Amino acid sequence: MTRKKADDRTPRRRLWLVTLVAVAVCATVAAGLAGYRALSDDGDSDRAVTVDEASRLALSRLTLYQASPVAITLTATEGGGVSTRVEAVVDYRTHHAVGSYQVTGTAGRLDRGLIVWDGNGLGVAPMPEGAGGPAWEQAERIPRQGWSPRAYTAAPLDSGLRFLIQLGADRPDNPLLLAQSGARWLGRERLQGRDYDRFSGPRAQNAAREGQSAGARSPLTYWVDGDGGLRRATMRMPGLDTPTTIEIAGRDDKVRMPEAPWIAG
Repeated sequence: MTRKKADDRTPRRRLWLVTLVAVAVCATVAAGLAGYRALSDDGDSDRAVTVDEASRLALSRLTLYQASPVAITLTATEGGGVSTRVEAVVDYRTHHAVGSYQVTGTAGRLDRGLIVWDGNGLGVAPMPEGAGGPAWEQAERIPRQGWSPRAYTAAPLDSGLRFLIQLGADRPDNPLLLAQSGARWLGRERLQGRDYDRFSGPRAQNAAREGQSAGARSPLTYWVDGDGGLRRATMRMPGLDTPTTIEIAGRDDKVRMPEAPWIAG
């Protein structure tokens, strides 16, 4: 994603400022994937995954990739009563995502606009006045220079977006490694008439070096059905009571990803 010149001033900087506040709240979170670090949890009872459960959990990334572009809703609580809701579509074949965002606080809505992101960072743009239709259609009409891009930070929203863009993969994980790395079965839940097993993900590879106990649970939780389909994922962040939540609605065949934010040159 091409960056703009340092002296360029564009509207809709409030999302940037909200994220900076969130960074201060979550200063203990290391950058990048360190946001996934395992946290101890004394809540629900759990057990090690069975062979079948590990296989379905391992398959979930591939099924998500095959279903893309998929419609998702991401909700990130950023401290101080501020939360951001993103409604978007993600194409795991290109690792591009586009949608709309809305930031709310205790006094109501703080900001809204369009958002795009990939593996390297994100960009925001003003919501076009009087525009209708889905966010990807509105984003298509915004030229490349109309986006305000930046790299990821350790804020909850950024960590959630980065985690989401990495969820799908063109091959399944290794179920044996998932089981050996601490994936756990947490229970079963029925969502919209379908049964899902709830799993905690494997523990981070550096969990032991960070002084966490061998039984510490991963901060990542997945809802997976009997066919390996992923319905929901959550990420718990240090210092925040409400996890970042990703709801996956399924494939959206009508989507055409806008080219402008990612055109080279």
